[in-house]
Amino acid sequence: MANPTSKFGKSRTRKRRANWKIKGPELIECEKCHALRRPHRVCLQCGYYDGRQVVSVKEKKKA
Repeated sequence: MANPTSKFGKSRTRKRRANWKIKGPELIECEKCHALRRPHRVCLQCGYYDGRQVVSVKEKKKA
């Protein structure tokens, strides 16, 4: 008696793997400087988190 070549068919496997998508990072607007930042993290532009300054940010020199 012949044995099946695979336990699961190709379409069954590919249907399951069809939802393996990578998502981009979610971004929210900073309340202080209105720059886009990741949620629950310090803003890289102004250094504020939850309405208070946590990190001092140096100004960039213009060439």
